[in-house]
Amino acid sequence: MQIEAGTLYIVATPIGNLGDMTHRAIEVLSGVDKVCAEDTRNSRRLLTHFGIQQTLVAIHDHNERDKLGQLTEWLKAGESLALISDAGTPLISDPGYHLVQHLRKEGVKVVPIPGASAIIAALSVAGLATDRFVFEGFLPAKTVGRKQMYQKATQQTCTQVYYESSHRIVASVRDLIDIIELDRQVVVCRELTKLFEQSFAGTATELLDWLESDSNHQKGEFVLMIQGALPTEETSGMALEPLLKLLMAELSVKQSAGLASKITGENKNACYKKAMALKEL
Repeated sequence: MQIEAGTLYIVATPIGNLGDMTHRAIEVLSGVDKVCAEDTRNSRRLLTHFGIQQTLVAIHDHNERDKLGQLTEWLKAGESLALISDAGTPLISDPGYHLVQHLRKEGVKVVPIPGASAIIAALSVAGLATDRFVFEGFLPAKTVGRKQMYQKATQQTCTQVYYESSHRIVASVRDLIDIIELDRQVVVCRELTKLFEQSFAGTATELLDWLESDSNHQKGEFVLMIQGALPTEETSGMALEPLLKLLMAELSVKQSAGLASKITGENKNACYKKAMALKEL
């Protein structure tokens, strides 16, 4: 692969299983002038495993803004850089946002090198709707904050995705039980791609029982997913047809369906089929 001068590459790395490292990621990390890493000690072990000996530069939450000038200077001088996080895709609940935002304003090219992502891996096996979902990052550390976040979840018609830590997962699910409907489906994945990977699907109460049935179920890194709320009769059903008629008086069928989906929370394809049926009347 040809490495472009003056370019920052955002490189995804494995979230557990080193076999998930892509060939393209190895090529980029081997070819750039420097690798920016969240934790240089962890990243050095990763790079050494793949025989990569590039210079490492520490970029983390505490120094990212202070490093913007130096990194921009290197890139504008023609050097190529790669940004990696401790695991997974950089900038997804990881440092890098300020750097990429700054470089875009400076006209510096930024290129993604896709790979592992815990969010996408978890959603792919959850069995929940993925046509629309929202990722909220790590849940708040305290009960009040978590309950406020979960209260928002009860109103969302799309799937919600959160990260949670091992030492808070049980308390977090207990908070969820206090807020969410009894029959709402919840899925948790832990230790994705690692030796003891597990996933569980059920109600929040069933999830708590599963977590407490074995202390090993409480270990590792968690992705918690909550089924979206079903649209109420007031925002769907009878309301959808007049809404579509109103929109279609001014917009195309496709535009009307897309906007109706956003307003009501209904599936976009369902809105489109309904709009097509109305058009043929």
